[in-house]
Amino acid sequence: MADQNNEQLHAMRHSLAHIMATAVTRIWPEAKLGVGPVVENGFYYDIDIPDVTISTDDFKRIEKEMIKVINQKQVFERSEKTIDEALEWAKSAKQPYKEELLNDLKRSGTTVAKDLNADELGTIANGNSAVDNVSFYTNSNFTDLCRGPHVESTGKVGAFKLMRIAGAYWRGKEGNPQMQRLYGVAFDTKEELNNHLQMLEEAKKRDHRKLGQELDIFVISDLVGPGLPLFTPRGTILRKELVKYSEELQRSVGYEETWNPHMTRVELYKTSGHYDKYPERFDVSSVESEDKFMLKPMNCPHHTQIYASKPRSYRDLPIRYMETTTMYRDEKSGELHGLSRVRSLTQDDSHAFVRHDQIEDEMRGILSIVKRMYQTLGLELSVDLSFRDDGDNYFGDKKAWDDAQAIIENIAKEEELNYKIELGEAAFYGPKIDIYVSDALGRKWQCATVQLDYVQPERFELEYTDENGEKKRPAMVHKAILGSIERFLSVYIEHTAGRFPIWLAPEQLRILQVKDSPEIENFVDEITALAKASGVRVEVDRANDSISKKIRNSQLMKVPYVLVIGEKELETRRVTPRTRLDLVNDDHTDSEYAFEDFILGIVRESKDRSAKSSL
Repeated sequence: MADQNNEQLHAMRHSLAHIMATAVTRIWPEAKLGVGPVVENGFYYDIDIPDVTISTDDFKRIEKEMIKVINQKQVFERSEKTIDEALEWAKSAKQPYKEELLNDLKRSGTTVAKDLNADELGTIANGNSAVDNVSFYTNSNFTDLCRGPHVESTGKVGAFKLMRIAGAYWRGKEGNPQMQRLYGVAFDTKEELNNHLQMLEEAKKRDHRKLGQELDIFVISDLVGPGLPLFTPRGTILRKELVKYSEELQRSVGYEETWNPHMTRVELYKTSGHYDKYPERFDVSSVESEDKFMLKPMNCPHHTQIYASKPRSYRDLPIRYMETTTMYRDEKSGELHGLSRVRSLTQDDSHAFVRHDQIEDEMRGILSIVKRMYQTLGLELSVDLSFRDDGDNYFGDKKAWDDAQAIIENIAKEEELNYKIELGEAAFYGPKIDIYVSDALGRKWQCATVQLDYVQPERFELEYTDENGEKKRPAMVHKAILGSIERFLSVYIEHTAGRFPIWLAPEQLRILQVKDSPEIENFVDEITALAKASGVRVEVDRANDSISKKIRNSQLMKVPYVLVIGEKELETRRVTPRTRLDLVNDDHTDSEYAFEDFILGIVRESKDRSAKSSL
């Protein structure tokens, strides 16, 4: 039933893309149409209107016209034309973008564009011949080249809302005309639509770029460059505490720390295959006339060279290297986004060199620490098995790939992972387990990964000597628990809305002094000194502001614990801590503690990496 519902929702969203195009061409008859696919939660249509720029001010007008089309309950009628008839239609309708697509189909049987293929344009071929027919859908006097599916009529499309307009190059290629991409969201019911819109409003409040600035976590400087975030002292605490825990978990299953330089000769990545596979991602400069160097975009080839530095025996394996290191990739400026897509990314990157009989145990050990990490962080996991498809984008022997994929799927079954197989999503050197986390708003993000690689050991000619004195090739297991630290932080900041657990909080305790008094000030100093000596991250607010304003400032910075110190606290030497929840509710607990016991409670809570207050 779920699949059937998904298919129906897909058809509704696809139909709404056509209804939107119908409305746009009614308002602007000169509009030239590109493509209008279904996307997550909705749909879009690429539109070119000479001398007209659509703005959000036009949305009500377009929506009003769409509602007219919906209320008319126009039937969606499917028809077919030969490719030549379709071309005549495109010319007479003055739709040059449709004509271009149809010409590509006639010439080669494909549109060539990355995100379109013959199926999506409703092409029909007989036997082994080229494209013969293409399908069209008509509602009232609007006809479009399309394979469908659509609902029965325009009256059966659920609830929708236009959301935004963006620029997009035709067929995703720079140099092509820039079109206007009009986005909408759509759901089966008005209630579902409203819930989605509320979620989007909450997502705006949680936007990590906004919170990153408000909570003093990171900055982006135009002088440094886009995609190169700078972490403040508070943000650096977040990074270091996450990395510390990641490295503790890795050491628990036998990984040892390494260090590698940030530059390398280009030949290293030509040998690994990365350079020729992704030449546009790697910036290269000459350091010496005969050599070309590059900033490292990943770490695995470097670890192969540590392994290859001396002879290895079967008794030595597994050999495990871990390294939290920053790497560099020349991402397109239009794809950069806060911390989630950057040019300098730091990974808790690790590689194990194992015998083939050790692969499954190694991968199970990795999965165990991944589960512990995300359980501690309060994030739910789901899994994709990213396998190769039948394309030619992969290195290595097909039989070896089949073997690696069988091992990974067997592990997923035995570990009772709730997984699905995604063909075509493998790395070029091997299949992988991609681990997704679900945030507080129900969104899924890929973070951790475990990859099985037979290709790199082959390309670098890595060897070990087995018990019979013969040379054998190890397998290589890649892993990252957090993945990109920057990307993970973008997810976690939004998941927590900046309310970090005590062990991660950049500021764990803030002390507010009620009034100027040498005795109270000395007591505040005593508490502060004990907190710092105990490893608690503490700040004192002695500003000449009211207590209510100081409490408000603590709330805005989402400080886990606040102490208000006045005459009563000085006299009793006991404190009544306020938590973040107390501050939000303008309330506080009645629980009093000797200040020494309270500090020890923070230390215990932080050491246990508790997700909730223990006080």
